[in-house]
Amino acid sequence: MPMPPKPRSGAPKPDLPKFKPSQLLWMAAGVLLALNLLYQFGAGPTPIPYSQFEQYLAQDKIARITVAGDIIRGAFKQPEADGTTGFTTLRVPSDIAVELAKHGVEFSGAASGSLLGTLLGWVLPPLLFVGVWLVASRYMMGGRGGGGSLFGGGLLSAGRSRAKLVAETDVQTSFEDVAGVDEAKAELHEIVDFLKRPEAFERLGAHIPRGILLIGPPGTGKTLLARAVAGEAGVPFFSTNGAEFVEMFVGVGAARVRDLFEQARKLAPCIIFIDELDALGRTRGASPVGGQDEKEQTLNQLLAEMDGFDRSVAIVVLSATNRPEVLDPALLRAGRFDRQVLVDRPEKKGRAQILKVHLKRLTLADDVDLDAIAALTPGFTGADLANLANEAALRATRRGADAVALEDFAESVDRIVAGLERRSRVLIPRERRIVAYHEMGHALVALAIPGIDPVQKVSIIPRGVAALGYTMQHPTEDRFLLGRNELEARMTVLMGGRAAETLIGSDVSTGAADDLVKATDIARGMVLRFGMDAGLGPVAWDTEQGQFLNEPGSFWRPRRYSEATSREADDAVRGLLNRALERALAILRDNRKLLDTTAEALLTHEVLKGSEIPCPKPEIRAEATVLPDPPDA
Repeated sequence: MPMPPKPRSGAPKPDLPKFKPSQLLWMAAGVLLALNLLYQFGAGPTPIPYSQFEQYLAQDKIARITVAGDIIRGAFKQPEADGTTGFTTLRVPSDIAVELAKHGVEFSGAASGSLLGTLLGWVLPPLLFVGVWLVASRYMMGGRGGGGSLFGGGLLSAGRSRAKLVAETDVQTSFEDVAGVDEAKAELHEIVDFLKRPEAFERLGAHIPRGILLIGPPGTGKTLLARAVAGEAGVPFFSTNGAEFVEMFVGVGAARVRDLFEQARKLAPCIIFIDELDALGRTRGASPVGGQDEKEQTLNQLLAEMDGFDRSVAIVVLSATNRPEVLDPALLRAGRFDRQVLVDRPEKKGRAQILKVHLKRLTLADDVDLDAIAALTPGFTGADLANLANEAALRATRRGADAVALEDFAESVDRIVAGLERRSRVLIPRERRIVAYHEMGHALVALAIPGIDPVQKVSIIPRGVAALGYTMQHPTEDRFLLGRNELEARMTVLMGGRAAETLIGSDVSTGAADDLVKATDIARGMVLRFGMDAGLGPVAWDTEQGQFLNEPGSFWRPRRYSEATSREADDAVRGLLNRALERALAILRDNRKLLDTTAEALLTHEVLKGSEIPCPKPEIRAEATVLPDPPDA
């Protein structure tokens, strides 16, 4: 008989089902329960009526019996004619049995409870207790399941790191996938070179930077840059989040930090990426209330690990944050995060490069110009541009086009900036007329003042939550410095809507609420932050709080100037806003007929492009381009 061929050593082994230890535990409990039921209710002597048992007993045929509760098991002295050697029966109370026997009635007992009742009464409570205990052990200590632990990452694995390990061959991102941040890429190229060729840098005594902190607004590509570094270097990549280390029990976060660096040492050279570092590295002792022990111990452990691991071990810690102002100074010092790389919003050229990356998968029309789209998106981040490309493709799909056109991108910019069109919001004729004059007031003032960003579109179609109309302006170039005259011109444009409402004799409405907020912010910045008021002098009376997130500031902070200075600052802000309003009124009075005709055209068409609006008379100012400083108080 031929023997079956033996499998070769290199042949793949058949895949066997893999079970977690917790699943094996439940399977074993089920098998034991089944065996127990088979023992109690399974194969055995055929049950007989209790009356027949009494007959056997009277005939002296029973050798021995075993009583277990209501169950009676016995054996015969001699096998019966059918070969039966034993029996099982259920006991019946003796008083009833005697009466039934007198009348020759066959009777038998029955179990007091069913199989289901037995299971519910004896098996289910222990199972519920064990299940509740397992769930509590998994989640009370922040366990998240998985792994080889019996409790899936619960009590016995609370101190284990939650970082995801990505093999060097699994990271497919490279620097070619990152655009618009050339300076940051150049800075990180050196880290990649060190991980690939450490001996070239150690030749002259240099050592690898211990930490690189990526700082920038949300959506600028900090996480993408970190993945690109891992993909280019070809080393293991630990990815985690600052919130993964924060727990309610003291010591858990510190244990996770230790476990993370212990795993990293075994796989060095490698990269540890900690996203949202501000969740872990906030300044110690900053909160006046208690409850900071866990966070501070976790931060202290991170500080010790970054300053303590061997310099010969090639471990690079990459971190990202958009809140650098709240980080602990000890975390930012040299020797820990040696380098801080700014990943800012891209300029026009960078936006065009990012769009080129995101538009590869789209079918574009011939009129699509990357530079034109980049000019329409000042201040957009990489994430915003990716969203813009997707919105444009969706709009082209909805209108049944064969390719995405430039018009789709322009409309998508309006949707992202101003919100979704709400044509269902129908205004009464009087309010619609006020909105038309309001928006044309903005547009004509912007067209009359030289050097203002050109008007692209004026619309009275409601958008978003509260916008009843909008005037869209796009700068022709990226600006990083603004002079006093430019700031005053922007305030004048913002006041153009209120000025137009005043000229048509309309009651002052709530339509200029957002304009007033923006104009007031500009005026307060000129007076309190930029030192542009002659009366208050070149003093920064206020400081900007949120560097990237533009937060409104803390709940309470001490004021650094007196009541007299505060009153003087309020007067200066009021003076700037009043002059802006008077300036807008003067421009619109000189172009009153044009205001009426363009407002009527806007009421008819609802949307007017900037090229469709006639140019108003240019502003003529006696003081040329410089406004006189207000007199000293």
